[in-house]
Amino acid sequence: MEGVSAGSADLGSVLSSYEPQELRALGIGDIPLEYSDPWVGMRAMFDLMTTDQQLKQSLGNQSLVYLSNFSTSGVQFECTAGNQILSVEDIKGKRIRATGTYSNVLSDLGGSMVSMTFGEVYQGLDSGLLDCLGSYFYTMRAYKTYEVVETVTRVDWGQLLGFAIVMNQYVWSDLNEGQQKIMLQAGSNMIDHFAKLIIEDAGDVENSLNNGTFGKVVPVTRISEGERQKILDATLKYRDSWISEANDMGLSGEKIWANYIDLLKNYQDKLEASGYPWEK
Repeated sequence: MEGVSAGSADLGSVLSSYEPQELRALGIGDIPLEYSDPWVGMRAMFDLMTTDQQLKQSLGNQSLVYLSNFSTSGVQFECTAGNQILSVEDIKGKRIRATGTYSNVLSDLGGSMVSMTFGEVYQGLDSGLLDCLGSYFYTMRAYKTYEVVETVTRVDWGQLLGFAIVMNQYVWSDLNEGQQKIMLQAGSNMIDHFAKLIIEDAGDVENSLNNGTFGKVVPVTRISEGERQKILDATLKYRDSWISEANDMGLSGEKIWANYIDLLKNYQDKLEASGYPWEK
């Protein structure tokens, strides 16, 4: 963030979890919700961040202009032998690594949280330092954690959306109106492209875990709706915290949150009615 703000780079990717105060505007996307579809989440964030004047100004205070969004996709639970999580009760006492608000919620539910970088999780699982990992299907392939876990629970819990592509405000202002429109159109196009890639990859990884393509079978079990809802309910206080902190910054927290939820619902409805745009 500092590099783009200072103009050392014209544009780059930023994560609100790395700069939670400066990027409070983006932090709205990191509150775990029921909407775990990457296309739904990224489209909602794009609309919100390119139309809400208060959020645009909040980024502008850091000399940043929003262009596009990434998503981690939904959080799943990878666990070692004998530690499978299928209920909220199963979380209690488990040594778990997760990120940001997800880590806070799991701690609230009785998890024993372990702080480590993602590069250390393979060894942590293999050595027994970790019982479970809050992760994503694409990281299971990338970090080969399927070699050291025995089960995956499909939770589809939220997604990290405070993960944006931003441009230096002064570089942006040097572009004419037509060029600015081109940059935003490219940002919008990228969301559909990236969503297609990550959704298809998640399906491929899940199939590979179930059928042993990775060299062993790691069964993927979907958590029950009732237990998933308990986890979602435990997140509500962090929604309230974001709204309160946004209000403290002079933003209209409740109004922005309501708009965000409306956008998520709108895109979820579009998905259920018409499918993904690349399927047409």
